[in-house]
Amino acid sequence: MQTGFSDVKRYFITGLLIWIPLAITFTVLTWIVEMLDGWVVPWLPRHLQPQTVLGFDIPGLGVVLCIFILFATGVIAANVLGQKLVRLWEGLLARIPVVKSIYYSVKQVSDTLFSSSGQAFRKALLVQYPRQGTWTIAFLTGAPGGDVARHLDGGYLSIYVPTTPNPTSGFFLMLPAADVIELDMSVDEALKYIISMGVVAPPAHAPEPILPVSDSH
Repeated sequence: MQTGFSDVKRYFITGLLIWIPLAITFTVLTWIVEMLDGWVVPWLPRHLQPQTVLGFDIPGLGVVLCIFILFATGVIAANVLGQKLVRLWEGLLARIPVVKSIYYSVKQVSDTLFSSSGQAFRKALLVQYPRQGTWTIAFLTGAPGGDVARHLDGGYLSIYVPTTPNPTSGFFLMLPAADVIELDMSVDEALKYIISMGVVAPPAHAPEPILPVSDSH
């Protein structure tokens, strides 16, 4: 009887392990599709909306339109005329006090994060946080700048410490470079490790030379 119950329990847990990731993935994708459909499709002229033309909505049309808009914007902005239009648009925004502050702050962050030449979130680090002797994973975002750097003696790094299981929130810290260890794992592997709360450990890699920031270790 005990063996039979153990088998039932094992099969039940196995089923959960298969269906829970699928259900969560489906829920997240459904939320994204519905959000984009509700945001993008209403911007279409009424006579071009699926409800008017076909008599019913087309799920996922907002996603398709977003992809097309992003691609078309990239194509236009990549040529000389498009670059002039972008500069003209940014010059117009620069004349609006509040909008200027918000736009350029967001643009600077997005350029740093998504630019192929940027270094933000390119390296996974091991740091002691929130106290000495307690370790967590962080991401390199750069080096302190401006007036902040003038008040910091020695080499410091700017890092982002994400929370678990939601890495989109976290803490911005400036630590001495000597107190930071560079990890031999990709950012994607580190994110999986964080989101899974340490359950999904990244595979071990062959030892390779790392940055001087961890030489003291």
